[in-house]
Amino acid sequence: MTITPEQRRRRDQVEAVIRFIAPALNLMLAAGDRLSRIVGPDDDEYYPIRSGRIDPQIGPQREPTQR
Repeated sequence: MTITPEQRRRRDQVEAVIRFIAPALNLMLAAGDRLSRIVGPDDDEYYPIRSGRIDPQIGPQREPTQR
């Protein structure tokens, strides 16, 4: 499927606008990231991923503990 000259022109215009505002968007994302780190430095609901093999039929496999 080929695009028409009008579609090509419209695509080029949209890409030009995106290229023009990209630095401002990057700055806004960086500022938001920095602000979120200052406002909420701790994530109480974060649970690290447990390592180990998981078999879908029998569940997680644990290393044997020594007593």
